Amino acid sequence: MQNRFLAALLALAGLLSPMAVAAGTCERLVATGDPDQPPYLWRDPQNPGQLIGASADLLELLAKALELRIDLIRSRSRERAEANVASGRIDLLLGSFPSAARLESLDFIEPALFVQSALVWVHRDRVFPYEGWSDLYTHQGAALADGRLAREFEPLSGTSLPLEELPTLAEALKKLQRGEVAYLLGEPYAVRAAAEALGMQAEIQPLLPPLVSEGLYLAVGRDSACNEPALRARLAARLAELNAAGLVESLLQRNAARWKAQGLPSSPAAK
Repeated sequence: MQNRFLAALLALAGLLSPMAVAAGTCERLVATGDPDQPPYLWRDPQNPGQLIGASADLLELLAKALELRIDLIRSRSRERAEANVASGRIDLLLGSFPSAARLESLDFIEPALFVQSALVWVHRDRVFPYEGWSDLYTHQGAALADGRLAREFEPLSGTSLPLEELPTLAEALKKLQRGEVAYLLGEPYAVRAAAEALGMQAEIQPLLPPLVSEGLYLAVGRDSACNEPALRARLAARLAELNAAGLVESLLQRNAARWKAQGLPSSPAAK
């Protein structure tokens, strides 16, 4: 089913790009990304050397539309992926967001591949008034101790919010259920999956707006031999087309279901 779905999207991607890519020196690009970023990108449990996910599928559509060969290879970690692209050893980085340090070595392509959010999750019986950051300082919250939120969302890297750090989402959700914390900070796919595993999906709800949101971008290494203005312009144009066609959200929902069906690999904190 997954293969048929992707094949249909690849056919549509071909229709989106009737023009052949102008002749250039780079006929092959190499990409990598964070191997622990489901449902955007994660290691295939049946083939650990392969990265799968919404970002991988979108990259395949992009390669088809541009009539380019883009090989996706696995890096050991997010830090290694960024270092490989920053050094020019690999051309493209999937699923990163701009920061002052990254802008020194990477060119980010607009629009973003996806937008991810950190949400404030509460028990349905204990909802409190919330409009943003200032409403959280008087409530005890919880977050994962693995530092993922701080890595994914720069505004959370130095937060002074009263947060109890816990090893798993399951433990955090149980504390929320017992009323020992007022809220849980977490990404929607991981929190919903963990809540469903505990039979708690009907007990929790997110408060809106999201506490923080970040775009996940495709970036080209500035030291890549293939980094030329023409390539960046083509990447941006095709990404905009794929967004306009509604394919991005379809890929994300499809891979969220795929990740859950595999038992939430690359996310031990969600178990």
